[in-house]
Amino acid sequence: MRATFMYGAGDVRVENVPDSVVKLPTDALVRVTASCICGSDLWPYATMPHGTGPARMGHEFVGVVEDIGSQVSTVKKGDLVVAPWLISDGTCEFCKEGLYASCVHGSMWDLQPDEGGQAEAVRVPFADGTLVTIPATADPALVPSLLTLSDVFGTGHHAAVSGGVTAGSTVAVIGDGAVGLLAVLSAKRLGAERIILMGRHKARTDLGREFGATDVVADRGAEGIEAVRALTGGHGTPIVLEAVGTRTAYDQAVGIVRGGGTISRVGVPQYEEAPVGIGSLFFRGVRLTGGAAPTRAYINELLPEVLDGSLQPGKVFDVTTNLAGVPAGYRDMADRKSLKVLVNS
Repeated sequence: MRATFMYGAGDVRVENVPDSVVKLPTDALVRVTASCICGSDLWPYATMPHGTGPARMGHEFVGVVEDIGSQVSTVKKGDLVVAPWLISDGTCEFCKEGLYASCVHGSMWDLQPDEGGQAEAVRVPFADGTLVTIPATADPALVPSLLTLSDVFGTGHHAAVSGGVTAGSTVAVIGDGAVGLLAVLSAKRLGAERIILMGRHKARTDLGREFGATDVVADRGAEGIEAVRALTGGHGTPIVLEAVGTRTAYDQAVGIVRGGGTISRVGVPQYEEAPVGIGSLFFRGVRLTGGAAPTRAYINELLPEVLDGSLQPGKVFDVTTNLAGVPAGYRDMADRKSLKVLVNS
């Protein structure tokens, strides 16, 4: 079978590897029908030292169950399933609370040396706790939107839920990547009345407006902070959803959040230190929340609206390719020629 590897910054290859197979009684073997390239994949694509790879790539996929271990009971051969970006056993105290990112036996696909979603097939550990079955009646045209439930839509939804978005909320979203755009969609779904999207790529911000953004601010830094504050009576927004992960995006969030407000941070942080002290958060009473999204906890809530077409998060995919086109897909996303690349296996 074929699978995607990253050998170092800018060096992605699709190679032949031994077929994935069931190894443990809790495993399932899934034939991948659709996967994608994530914005978070671009961080190692820009920085991974050569000689540290190769690393198997891909943590978002939809597919068909081909085989199951003897202890698997919630999925069966032939089921269409979505695989969250996190692997979870489904039985520990954290999983029972919906905190799949804290699963005591859990992991993530990017830490699996021999498996990855940008491939023809995947061995899924803890299949009962990880995989979610999609109804057999699902329209194949919905696959792009179903795929977003594995990570990007669930992460945008996590940002909005963690931020406390409710009916009538005023929200600012930092970042016009796929997560930021789906944070806009999620905020709108939860009833936000005003959504300010901070982004500067018109095709993306136009989609953001379609998803529910009421205002777009293209400025960054001090100018961007001033523009958002001007839109909000000088005080800033009560809820800020940070969907980028850079220190500059975090600083932007601190600059535009209203006193007593909330910063919900779901962009994968590319920094370890940032202001949280007296002048930045403490005296202003600002809450910092978010974190790694337990997307499996949200799939059953979001799935019905994806199936009936009332939500169309799959619109974030602007390019479709096959496995052979994955290296070019990484280049195009890194060069901002593509928003998000869908991969048909």
